[in-house]
Amino acid sequence: MLELEGKVILVTGAAVGIGAAVVRRAAAAGARVAILDVNLEGAQALAADIPNARAYRADAANFAEMEQTCAQIVADFGRLDGAVNNAGIGGAFGPIASCTPENWHKVIAVNLTGVFYSMKAELAPMIASGGGAIVNMSSLAGVLAEPNLPAYIASKHGVVGLTKSAAVDHGRDGIRCNAVCPAFVKTPMTEALFADPGFSSMVNARQPMGRTVTAEEVAEVAVFLLSDRSGGMTGSVHLVDGGVSAS
Repeated sequence: MLELEGKVILVTGAAVGIGAAVVRRAAAAGARVAILDVNLEGAQALAADIPNARAYRADAANFAEMEQTCAQIVADFGRLDGAVNNAGIGGAFGPIASCTPENWHKVIAVNLTGVFYSMKAELAPMIASGGGAIVNMSSLAGVLAEPNLPAYIASKHGVVGLTKSAAVDHGRDGIRCNAVCPAFVKTPMTEALFADPGFSSMVNARQPMGRTVTAEEVAEVAVFLLSDRSGGMTGSVHLVDGGVSAS
């Protein structure tokens, strides 16, 4: 079933990792996909392999860029039906006492303010056309605290709050907004961590399934939330964590 057939879907942070997996799964579901990333070459390389896809260079932490890019997507595709706000960074490790103001502001700018800017830019054309679906990529760190990641945890908790706020504020505009919270997923951003056998063993030991979830498994949930199959769901938070939060 092509659950996104004919729909135009925007994905931020889409050149690699979870974002790229969402692009592939959305395209397989029939969507026309706008691939946004600060890495234009990576976005273009992915778009070359995806039917009905276009690459755009945009920094989610820059509202003017997001607003202009959303307007260009509507000009190119004729509409905007859904978005997955996936752009994010990890930041430096360390407790609050050693978290620098520079690290704090950088992580919050991309992970939280970037989601706000993205939603604000996306909502205008969606509301104008009668509605749409937004999926914000939070994290297991959006519902639980992990050690030594204060800025990241604060930003991802904030994404959950923004998601609920958008659902409440814009439900009557035809907008649904939900959040996805993956646990550690092996992607280019986390590759160096997973290269450490001690880290991999620690992560797998916490997993009731005995393994980490994949980017493709996260993408399945995101596409479900974009589709009409989840038509009664908004303001909800979906853990894709292999059961870590339950153990």
